[in-house]
Amino acid sequence: MVSINNLSVEFSAKPLFSDVSFVINPNDKIALVGKNGAGKSTMLKILAGLQEPTKGTVSKPSGLTIGYLPQQMRLADETTLLEETKKAFGARLEMMAEVERLNNKLLSFEDYESEEYSKLLNRLDFLNQRLSMEGETGIEAEIEKTLIGLGFTREDLNRPTKEFSGGWRMRVELAKILLQKPDVLLLDEPTNHLDIESIQWLEQFLSNKAKAVVLVSHDRAFLDNVTRRTIEISCGNIYDYKVNYSHFVSLREERIEQQKRAYENQQKMISETKDFIEKFRYKATKAVQVQSRIKQLEKIVPIEIDEVDNSRLHLKFPPAPRSGDFPLIIEGLKKNYGDHTVFSDVEFSLRRGEKVAFVGKNGEGKSTLVKCIMSEIEFDGHLRLGHNVKIGYFAQNQAQLLEENLSVFETIDNVATGDIRTRINDILGAFMFGGEASEKPVKVLSGGEKTRLAMIKLLLEPVNFLILDEPTNHLDMRTKDILKEAIKAFDGTVIVVSHDRDFLDGLVDKVYEFGGGKVRENLGGIYEFLKKKRLDNLSDLERQNYREESGKQSSPLSPSTSEEKESGDSKVLSYAEQKDRERKLRKLEKDIRETEKRVTELEGQLSDIEGKLSQGDSSQEVLEEYENVNKLLEKAMSDWESAQEKLDSFE
Repeated sequence: MVSINNLSVEFSAKPLFSDVSFVINPNDKIALVGKNGAGKSTMLKILAGLQEPTKGTVSKPSGLTIGYLPQQMRLADETTLLEETKKAFGARLEMMAEVERLNNKLLSFEDYESEEYSKLLNRLDFLNQRLSMEGETGIEAEIEKTLIGLGFTREDLNRPTKEFSGGWRMRVELAKILLQKPDVLLLDEPTNHLDIESIQWLEQFLSNKAKAVVLVSHDRAFLDNVTRRTIEISCGNIYDYKVNYSHFVSLREERIEQQKRAYENQQKMISETKDFIEKFRYKATKAVQVQSRIKQLEKIVPIEIDEVDNSRLHLKFPPAPRSGDFPLIIEGLKKNYGDHTVFSDVEFSLRRGEKVAFVGKNGEGKSTLVKCIMSEIEFDGHLRLGHNVKIGYFAQNQAQLLEENLSVFETIDNVATGDIRTRINDILGAFMFGGEASEKPVKVLSGGEKTRLAMIKLLLEPVNFLILDEPTNHLDMRTKDILKEAIKAFDGTVIVVSHDRDFLDGLVDKVYEFGGGKVRENLGGIYEFLKKKRLDNLSDLERQNYREESGKQSSPLSPSTSEEKESGDSKVLSYAEQKDRERKLRKLEKDIRETEKRVTELEGQLSDIEGKLSQGDSSQEVLEEYENVNKLLEKAMSDWESAQEKLDSFE
């Protein structure tokens, strides 16, 4: 579908990648990976037609549509959320308006035999077929479904976009791109501004409804759940694997081992050749052989090994000063903004050394509670910090608080203490500020670089209570691993606000869920929490919270009593009832598998027909086939959603 041929890109005569070739096929789900600076974002810009390569070509059929979400973009703020999102349907709305104009014009026609009347009918027929191909679902219904999936509420639809933060406005742009249903989606770090529930919804959308996808992300779980092919840009080359990210990592290790052996053999051959040249350089009888070996050396292309120096990737916190047994105690905490209650009746305490996560939809109060702990905002209720608590706080805007006139090295040198000062260059290297980069002024750094620098600065301060609000948004996988290991080894108390499941996995032993104005404590790690909540689809979290709140209002049972009642009911099921339940569950799961298979088959048929259309074959037969298959696919998707809802209700 899209063919990349012998692509090369140079910056200041330095090659970024050379003679790269690969093909993006219909329905490919591709993870584009590589080190920072390898050229991932550049590759997406070239595929989107926003940047020209130094040489090479990108071939794509006429009529192919591409949707591109960059990491940063200028966002409109003069419309409402609904009006802005409707722009995704600009072409469809124009066709609908033209159909209305043509119908009105036909009403006034009297000469039904004229050529102009025939042209109007043909044009009207063409537009109606195109609109039919676009789908029968109402535009506003599609918009609402997508926006709610990305975390908005129905009440948000008529709010001006200027009232939303930058992260929420990025979601608007993502919604517009998804609603356009392009043939190829190019997404550069789409999860940076999404919470866990929205990420899960996006995973389902990209897996089941999107066509071809090329994805740059540092979220391992997201990549594994969406992609089935991994393309790595490394040392200026392309390595193409027909596997998901986790499988790619193991295959990559095997490749590096092969590179090592080839490199060692090459170095041995070079050494032996040089020894021969030195030994016989001045012997006339060996002159021909010596010249031959010299030419042989000149033709050798050095083998590069894409290897990380793990000996320099260890970051350790300074020992945490001892705090009291309970660094944080919260009783009856409540926070209102005017008539809006963010949360109420919050009660929990943290023991020294506990590592916990705050999770939930954006806007449910995670960062608000952090600000209460930091005494940045007023609140009702009681919140006490324990004896000798020293907090290290990483806010979402932490990077903006750096002194811009200092260099990278000076920024860290000013807060480093003890023997850490002797290892500043190693630490900066581990966070990709090695060599000349350490002398850069802070004011010239990108947003991601500033975030990494702010993180290093925080990690070097002697504290015993870390509060990290979305610390991984701009960190690549290598740097996230460094941070995760440092936090695991930290002997103080930690609160992490994050949507990155892979980062939280194995790091926290307690999860606090925010939603519906409440904060609920869940023992265990992040995946135990998801399993306990039965959230195979985390987009159900909001609906589940709502059902729980509704149940509390209508029932005198306390939360603990309600849970005990539910537990008790399950215990009294007879053996026959349990077997019957298992049989029904297997039947529902089978129905879902069959409908999923049907959806996949129809998507393949639809893709084949779209290939014909993109090559200019728009005959009546092809258009009718497209319309029939599209209707069958819509029904299959409806059957799948119905089966999934039955399973959710049954569980």
